[in-house]
Amino acid sequence: MRDLNQEQLAVNTIKALAMDAVQKANSGHAGMPMGMADIAVTLWSKHLNVDPDAPEWPDRDRFVLSNGHGSMLLYSMLHLSGFPLTLEDLRDFRQWGSHTAGHPERDNSLGIEMTTGPLGQGFAAGVGMAIAETHLRARLGDDLVSHRTFGFVSDGDLMEGISSEAASLAGHFGLGRLTYFYDDNQISIDGSTDITFTENVADRFAAYQWHTVTIDGHDRRAINEAISECLAEPDRPSLVICKTHIADGAPNLHDTSAAHGQPLGHDEIKLTKEAMDYPIDPDFFVDDSVYEFFGTAMNRGREAHAAWRTRFESAGGTQRELWTALYGESRVSLDGPGFEVGDKAATRDSGGQLFAEIALKVPGFIGGSADLAGSTKTVIEKGRLFSKSDPSARDIPFGVREHSMGALVNGMSLHGGLRPYGATFFVFSDYMRPAVRLSALMETPSIWVWTHESIFLGEDGPTHQPIEHLASLRAMPNLWVIRPADANETLEAWELALNRHDGPVALLFTRQGLPNLERVPGAVARGGYIRRDGKDVTLIATGSEVSAALAAADLLDADGIGAQVVSLPCWELFFAQDEEYQQKVLGTAPRVSVEAGSTFGWERIIGDDGLAIGLDRFGASAPDTVLAEQFGFTPESIATQTQQHLNR
Repeated sequence: MRDLNQEQLAVNTIKALAMDAVQKANSGHAGMPMGMADIAVTLWSKHLNVDPDAPEWPDRDRFVLSNGHGSMLLYSMLHLSGFPLTLEDLRDFRQWGSHTAGHPERDNSLGIEMTTGPLGQGFAAGVGMAIAETHLRARLGDDLVSHRTFGFVSDGDLMEGISSEAASLAGHFGLGRLTYFYDDNQISIDGSTDITFTENVADRFAAYQWHTVTIDGHDRRAINEAISECLAEPDRPSLVICKTHIADGAPNLHDTSAAHGQPLGHDEIKLTKEAMDYPIDPDFFVDDSVYEFFGTAMNRGREAHAAWRTRFESAGGTQRELWTALYGESRVSLDGPGFEVGDKAATRDSGGQLFAEIALKVPGFIGGSADLAGSTKTVIEKGRLFSKSDPSARDIPFGVREHSMGALVNGMSLHGGLRPYGATFFVFSDYMRPAVRLSALMETPSIWVWTHESIFLGEDGPTHQPIEHLASLRAMPNLWVIRPADANETLEAWELALNRHDGPVALLFTRQGLPNLERVPGAVARGGYIRRDGKDVTLIATGSEVSAALAAADLLDADGIGAQVVSLPCWELFFAQDEEYQQKVLGTAPRVSVEAGSTFGWERIIGDDGLAIGLDRFGASAPDTVLAEQFGFTPESIATQTQQHLNR
C-alpha cells in the first residue's frame, strides 16, 4: 500500500471488507458500503460517542442503519471499532448462525441498535429514539441523558410513506438532537432514480421544519463541517444530503444499478483493490494501523462514558431513584378501581380507568393515539401533551400517522427507560403491521392498544370493522394477542403487557359495553380457562362473545345440554401451557368456537369435527345489537347453532 493517511486507509478497508464479504457469500450489497464509507469513517472517528467496551451504556449515541441492505458497512465499523464482532463473523456474512445476517438484527451487546431492512422502519424508529432521549432528558436532566441519534438513510427510505409521517412529526417536535445522512447516489435496483424519484428532497424536508445541508459525500472535510453544523442546531432535526457514488472506486460498476444487490465479481474486486493500492490477497485483510485508528477514535466514547459514570454516581437521591424506577424491571401489580360483577362497561373504558394507576406505578409509561385518544380512552394526564415546550409530558399526539406511530413506539422501546404504547382502532392495525412485525422480530416490549375490535363497533360499517385481523396477527410469531372478555380480564391483560420484556403485546378492547364477570386471578396469564363447567359440549369464546356464550350455555342447560364455557383471551399463552392443562380446559366433548371474526385458524382448537361460529365475510353498517342478530352472535342463535351441530 502506498503511504495513505489513516482516514483514507480506513475508508479503503471498509470498501475491501464489503466487497470480500459479499463475494464470499455470493449475496448481498457491496455498493452502498463503498458509497457511504467516507461518511461512516468521519462520523464514527470524529463525532459518535459509543463505548465498544460497554455497548449498552445507556447514554451512548444511537446509530441506526435504516438502509439495512448495506449491513456490511455497519458490521465493518463495529468490528474495526472494537465491538465484539470478529473478523470470522465478517467471513460468515449471511451464513447460518452468524452474527452478520443479511440485514442487521438487533443485538445491543454487539452494538446493533435495531433490526432494519424494511425501508423506512429505521428512519421512523430513530425518530422514536430521539423522542425518548428528549423526554428522558427533560425528566432526568442532561447530566444523565445527553446523547444524540444518528442514522443513514437511502432513497428507498425516503420513498416509503412512513418516512414522511415520521419526518413531519420530528420537525413538529423540534428534535434537534437527530441527524440523518441521506445516501443520494441516484441509483435504485431498477436503474437510475430519475425513473421514479425526482422530488426536491431538500425542499421537502425544509417544509417539514428540518435543517438541511447538501454536500459531496466523499469529501470528508465537508462531511465533518456538515456534522458540526447539524450539532449546532438546537431545535431542528437535520438531514445531510450526501451526493455519493454507489460502489465508489469500482472501475466498471461505479454508479451502476448492478452494484446495488449483487457481488462485484472477482475481476472487478481485483481492479478496485488495485486502484486503491490495497492488497488483493488475502481476502478480509485489515492493516493493524486501521484498528489503531478506530481504537483511538473510540477513546472519545470511553472517556464520555467514564465522565457519565462519575456524574451518575454523584446524582442526587431523587434523580437516582427515578432512574432506577425507569430502567428497572420490577413486577407491576394493578389493583384497579374495583370492577363490580354485573356492572357493564366497554373494555376500552375499563382500560382507561387503569391509566392513572399504571402511570403512577410505571414511571416510564408513555404513549398516545393516532388522533383518537378520546375514542381509545388512552390518556395518561389530561391537559398535557408532549411538545417542544413540554417534553416531559407523557401523552404523545401522534396525529393520523398509524404506520410511523408503530415505528416510533418501537424506537422508544428500543431506547430503554420507557414502556411505550400506541393506540388506534383495530382495523388500522393494517397500517401498523410492518412495525408490529418488527417489534415481534426484535423481541421489543412495545404495547399495541387496539379498540373497536369487532363488527360490534356498529354503524361505522365494514370499512372500520375488523374481520380477518385477529387471525392474521395470531399467525405472527412472538406477538401476544389478548382479547379480554370484561373489565377484570382487561386489568390482567394490562398487567401481562407491562410485565412482558421479551416481546410485544396487543390489547384488543371493545367499543360496546360488556357485563363484568367474576375475576379468576391469574387466569388470563394462562391464555384460557374454564368459566363454566359442563360435560356435553364446550363453548370456546374470546372477548365480547364470552358473555354471549355464557348466556347461551344457560339456554342449553334448560334443554338438558350441559355446556362448558371457556374464555380464551390469548391463544399464544394458552398454547404455551402444558398439554394436560390444555386438554383439561378444552375437554373431550364436541367443541364450538364463538368469535366475531374470521374462523380461520379455529380448526386448531375445535378440530375437524368442531363448529366455528364466526364471520367469514365483511360486516355491515348497523347498531351492534342488530349486527349480533343478523350475524348469529346472540345467545339464542349460539344455542340454536350448537344444538343443530350436536344433532348432526
